[in-house]
Amino acid sequence: MSNVGGGGVNIIKRLAGVVSRVFVAMIFSVVLFETAFAATVDDIGFSALPGGRFEIKLSAVGGLPEPKSYAIDSPARIVLEFEDTTSALQKKKYPLAFDNAQSVVVLSAGGKTRLIVNLKDPVGFETFQDDGGIRLHIGDFGGASFVQKEEAPVFELPTTPSDTSAAAESGKTITDVDFRRGEKGEGLVSIGLEDANTTVDVSQVGQNIVLSFYRTALPEALNRKLDVVDFATPISTIDTKTDGGMTKMVISATGEYDYLAYQVDGQYIISVKRPTQEELEERKSRFEFTGEKLSLNFQDIEVRSVLQLIADFTDLNLVASDTVVGNITLRLRNVPWDQALEIVLKSKGLDKRQEGNVLLVAPAVEIAERERLQVEANKQLVELAPLVTEFVRIKYADARELFELFNTDGDEGSGSGGNDDDETATSSILSERGSAIVDERTNTIILTDVQDKIDDFYRLIKVIDIPVRQVEIEARIIVASTDFKKEVGTRWGIAGSRTPGGDIFEFSGQRAGLDSDPGSPAEFFGDYPAEAPALDLAETLGVDLGVSNPTGSLALGLLTNNTLIDLELSALENDGFGEILSQPKLLTGDKQKAVIKAGTEIAYESGTSSGETDIEFREAVLMLEVTPQITPDNRVIMDLHITQDTIGENVPTSSGGSEPTIDITEITTKVLVGDGQTLVLGGIFQMTEVKGVEKVPVLGDIPYLGRLFRKDSTEHTKREILIFITPKIISDPLLDR
Repeated sequence: MSNVGGGGVNIIKRLAGVVSRVFVAMIFSVVLFETAFAATVDDIGFSALPGGRFEIKLSAVGGLPEPKSYAIDSPARIVLEFEDTTSALQKKKYPLAFDNAQSVVVLSAGGKTRLIVNLKDPVGFETFQDDGGIRLHIGDFGGASFVQKEEAPVFELPTTPSDTSAAAESGKTITDVDFRRGEKGEGLVSIGLEDANTTVDVSQVGQNIVLSFYRTALPEALNRKLDVVDFATPISTIDTKTDGGMTKMVISATGEYDYLAYQVDGQYIISVKRPTQEELEERKSRFEFTGEKLSLNFQDIEVRSVLQLIADFTDLNLVASDTVVGNITLRLRNVPWDQALEIVLKSKGLDKRQEGNVLLVAPAVEIAERERLQVEANKQLVELAPLVTEFVRIKYADARELFELFNTDGDEGSGSGGNDDDETATSSILSERGSAIVDERTNTIILTDVQDKIDDFYRLIKVIDIPVRQVEIEARIIVASTDFKKEVGTRWGIAGSRTPGGDIFEFSGQRAGLDSDPGSPAEFFGDYPAEAPALDLAETLGVDLGVSNPTGSLALGLLTNNTLIDLELSALENDGFGEILSQPKLLTGDKQKAVIKAGTEIAYESGTSSGETDIEFREAVLMLEVTPQITPDNRVIMDLHITQDTIGENVPTSSGGSEPTIDITEITTKVLVGDGQTLVLGGIFQMTEVKGVEKVPVLGDIPYLGRLFRKDSTEHTKREILIFITPKIISDPLLDR
């Protein structure tokens, strides 16, 4: 009994020693909340440039990204902000001895690094990307002078309470501390500064944002702690107090948050907001470890003790195999706990499996062997398990198509997984002993397999045997045409005959029946015989430039015993407008092609190789062909083919007949449209303007008088075609159940 008791005491002493070492190490470890970044600023340099300008060069391990830059006029500052960057510089503030320059402050918090250049007066600046860093040129680019100044003093962090009087004598005081909730739920802390050039240091420590105002006094009324939990922002408390010769403000926040610090004149503002779900997903995609951050600093500690510490930190239950042995020395600072666990396991050849809140740790080889044995045991259970037959009624899908998911042999009566060389990925749905038969009449699958595989198949059917969403597609084709026609023309002529013993009257044109022989005068006027030939006015026209089928005409005539003068003015003006609206509409399912068309077929004669005449038909139809695809965000992608063909004018053929032409309006495209929205797919605009002049040469060009020898015509034609498409997703609650 004494030996047993002595052994128990030794075990207790050893455990106490391990626990004491762990707690001593935990006391001296610092828990910070920063992650590993893509770039780390490791050097900063300053140099003078001609013309009173100067250069600031920032170097970083990993290269600096393109910064966000802006300038503030009051107080005069230039700010560069780098994403995913941290600072490894020993100092945060660097005094400058250049003209118009005061100091440079480099701050790093929340995965961002900010370079602030404090100036006396606003000036221009330029940034240049360099290998491994960036160069910032500051100065008056018009050629200001350069003056060397004495080095400004460096403000160190006050350590004694006697510096309080120095802060009061500096004239820098915080005048106000205010809090309000922004429009997007962010918390806004506004600090009023009596001197806009007050030096402010912002850093993130754990869940807190710490602001240090160097050599700045705090009125007694503002030395307080504000509880702002009721405002429903990430900020819970704001604690403002004096710390020696400076004022310190601690802003406590809860959960995930982002913050932004900026100054406008005498107001220094801290904006704290919750990141959106998209921003959180982006962070996870950039960095796979998302656990709460911790620091570990141990030397020659047992691996089991480190695992126990991580389990206590995460409230997980730990089960470690007996083969987990050995010691480890590690110094991890500000890393997620899941990354720290991964590092420890890899360094000792271990692996983990997590089920719920229980974490199993063992050597990787041991876990792999254990899982292999488990797979073989499950396989044996499947081989020995009894076969069960189930009748699976398919509701919406085609049973034949579902059958192809597990019919790897190509046989219609069996879906055995088998050991075929061409086995596909879907063969795992059925076991080697399983089979299936499709009853197309009742749309049922008769399935025979072990119960586990049948349960898997039921889960598959529950996911894919759902009603297909339907889409109603409406197209509108508008054809509008406008035409205008105007014609003005003249017709005139002179007819006459010789009188016995008188002069001869010349006339334009010819008249049928007049004797052209002067010795045989025509007698048809006055006292001449009544049997004289009749006068055909159409044959007596000297100028025939009249309008065909005029809407109005004016005729003048002069008739004497042996002379006829005829003048006719005719005009036509025609104005027309037409509109053709076609509106095909159809309903189809998701990813299912649908066609609707209406029209006529036109017969054409064509010759064959044997010389015979054959009849062919061509369609002149209105057709809508579409294949819709509904996206997860309830928009519709459509493959469209729309045609509107009409019968045109007849054209002569080689055989002496005529055949009609087909006027084609067609569009083929692929578009993305919102549910219920109308989209203009395309349009065609045609305008034709024709001006014509018919005239008698030379005479038609005479001013004013030439109007009698000319015919003018003007014709305007406009034609516009527009095609619209509107999809509507049909939502039927009965089908969604």
